[in-house]
Amino acid sequence: MTDAMALVLSGGAGERLGVLSAERAVSAVPFGGKYRIVDFVLSNCCHSGIEQVGLVTQHVPTSLHDHVGAGRLWDLDRRAGGILILQPYQTRSQSGWYRGTADALAQNWDAIEERRPERVLILSGDHVYRMNYRALLQTHRDRRAVLTLAVARVPAAESHRFGMVTLDRDGRLLTLVEKPEHATTPYASMGIYVFEYEVLGELLRPRPVDLVHDVLRPLLQSGERVYAHEFSGYWEDVGAVGSYYHANLELLAPEPRLVLHDARWPILTRDEERPPVRVFEDATIEDSLVANGCRVHGTVRHSVLFPGVTVEPGAVITDSVVMADVTIGRDARIDRAILDKCARIGDHARIGVGTAPTDPAHAWLEGLTLVGKDAHIPAGAQVGRASVIGIGAHPEDFASSTLAPGTRTPNRPWFQERS
Repeated sequence: MTDAMALVLSGGAGERLGVLSAERAVSAVPFGGKYRIVDFVLSNCCHSGIEQVGLVTQHVPTSLHDHVGAGRLWDLDRRAGGILILQPYQTRSQSGWYRGTADALAQNWDAIEERRPERVLILSGDHVYRMNYRALLQTHRDRRAVLTLAVARVPAAESHRFGMVTLDRDGRLLTLVEKPEHATTPYASMGIYVFEYEVLGELLRPRPVDLVHDVLRPLLQSGERVYAHEFSGYWEDVGAVGSYYHANLELLAPEPRLVLHDARWPILTRDEERPPVRVFEDATIEDSLVANGCRVHGTVRHSVLFPGVTVEPGAVITDSVVMADVTIGRDARIDRAILDKCARIGDHARIGVGTAPTDPAHAWLEGLTLVGKDAHIPAGAQVGRASVIGIGAHPEDFASSTLAPGTRTPNRPWFQERS
């Protein structure tokens, strides 16, 4: 499909994911046992025939750039078209950093202009879903729209998380309200937009900051042809700890809403060269996803294990997400936790102990315990629920062997001496 170019917005800092996105872009956060979040939108582009993709990055993009590379895995390593990595740069006339989503597009308009697509498809890099963009583009053409939004129905209790839109009976957009406390409409904006190329260029000329407030709303108020395309498949914004955790564990359902093994629409990713899973005779695995390279002696229940996880004898992991190359020591207990890559959990340690605090300051964790990458939890330590163990945490951060629920330890720079 040569008439459309996709721009994937992947530059956000992702504060709602805490330590998981402190040193990586949200799009690069691992998901589902072997993938990265960005794999879903890039796979959608590949299967939808989108041959021109711009990846707009800013916040700690190194691991994201390394994962995507030249785009070969998504058939985007092309001489004509293919993938462009669009990151901030400094010139004599501009400071470089993107001030917002619209500014990110404006600063890269020269790269878009070189390719001169008929339409520009703007996508979010922190959503998990499978979608054929051909149907969206067809709706846009059939309605002769200048802008088309993809929308999905969400429960009323979830409306405060999204921009909610009202439509007339023909699907024309009437209003858009960002994250209302109560919504009178079931339709949420998915953060997916199709613009006519010429229209978007004119709208970006004044150098607006935010795509919704400074571009979409003025276009809507001016009476232009702005329409919605309803999407009925699985879609989840995983840019918050709770939604990220639940989306991972939903994959364990007998009939998950997101099907990863559909050969007609595979999720493409950079697969790690790991040996097969080794399950020892003293191991018990129940209702879990276990990726290549894992070595399991202990018990794993209703959890997701990424490549290279080691579970020592007597260890028990329950209702948790454990990322690559984590080591769980002998007789350790992990309950309702997210452990980032290369963390080391000492023998007899306990992660997720006691009752989570009920004050609003800890509500964003939903009772989950986060352990940052490269953290070292000493043997015998007990970490209370809703605690956040910083990246590279030292055993010295555990002045007491017991951390109360809701405790937070600092991130440690890589160059600090560690025990």
